[in-house]
Amino acid sequence: MTTTLQLRENFFGEAEHLFADSHGMTAHLFRYDSGIAALRLGNRRGHLVVLPFFGQMIWDAVFDNVDLTMANMFSTPRPTDSIVGTYGCFAFHSGLLHNGCPGPEDSHALHGEMPCAKMDSAGLEFGEDVEGPYMAVIGSYEYVMGFGNHYVARPRVVLRPDTALFDIGMSVKNLSGTEMNLMYMCHVNFAFCKGARIVQPAPFTPDATVVRTDVPAHVPRSPDYDALLDNLATDPSVMEVMNEPHRYDPEQVFYIRGLKTGPDGKTASLMKRSEGDGFYITYDPVDFPKTVRWVLANSDQKVCAFALPATAEPEGYTAEKAKGNVQLLKGREERHFSVRLGYLPPDEASLAERAIKSF
Repeated sequence: MTTTLQLRENFFGEAEHLFADSHGMTAHLFRYDSGIAALRLGNRRGHLVVLPFFGQMIWDAVFDNVDLTMANMFSTPRPTDSIVGTYGCFAFHSGLLHNGCPGPEDSHALHGEMPCAKMDSAGLEFGEDVEGPYMAVIGSYEYVMGFGNHYVARPRVVLRPDTALFDIGMSVKNLSGTEMNLMYMCHVNFAFCKGARIVQPAPFTPDATVVRTDVPAHVPRSPDYDALLDNLATDPSVMEVMNEPHRYDPEQVFYIRGLKTGPDGKTASLMKRSEGDGFYITYDPVDFPKTVRWVLANSDQKVCAFALPATAEPEGYTAEKAKGNVQLLKGREERHFSVRLGYLPPDEASLAERAIKSF
């Protein structure tokens, strides 16, 4: 049984206030000075700040007093139609008709239309399932274009009482009678942690950890950068440990291929920090056949998106279509995506590392 409370924009004032309390979980509502409504979803371990009407971004994530979110230039989320106008969030939904960095033949926005979408509805759901009680932020966004596509997207963020792991979900239904393109990435911007080690169920070899050498136009090039790309293409293992931040300015992107799975059919990756704890992510590679790593460390932004689950690589619609990576959603068809992620204390991080190495 579930109970749903509908959210309205006028529920959100300048002063943060308690909206709901259930089974050790709380929901506080407030509004940033920029005008964007925010919901602080908390449990006994920490909290998420979700923007329920703004693409259902997760702006902030803190558990066990560890900030999981990338370092950035934005003190608050800012109203914008483009993700680069507010690029400081922990996670956003990238896609859905188009995705990635637009190439010279593309006209779509960077990372598509969903990141900053104005949601049609939002709510707070309470329930209990086989894993126990939970609290979830839900929402709905209908995209409709005359003589074009028509779909509904339903994002979802689920938190439980005593864990620092949580779920990000996305359901997409094609409301048209004709097929539509589908390109989706769960874009999770974990913090860059110097000295952290990437644990992945794939080797750090050129065929499994593939460096992107076809660099988009927004990335500044230099002979030194090109030489580094050549070296990484031959030996990507030097990027297993985040001990040389200067190597990630400009950004580095890798495609992780051939990821093995555990007994549950899901793959998992871990960024184990020098403190012994770690950031963790797991998902079904059938739903997400591509995994991307994006790392950037400069004076303004520091991020280690060590495993971005995706249906396509992020080189824009035209390039991905040529590679056969653009999926199609049939008329009236619905697709569901789910990612579990978050923070692991040292003992749990060690268990996760052993599990990943056993895949």
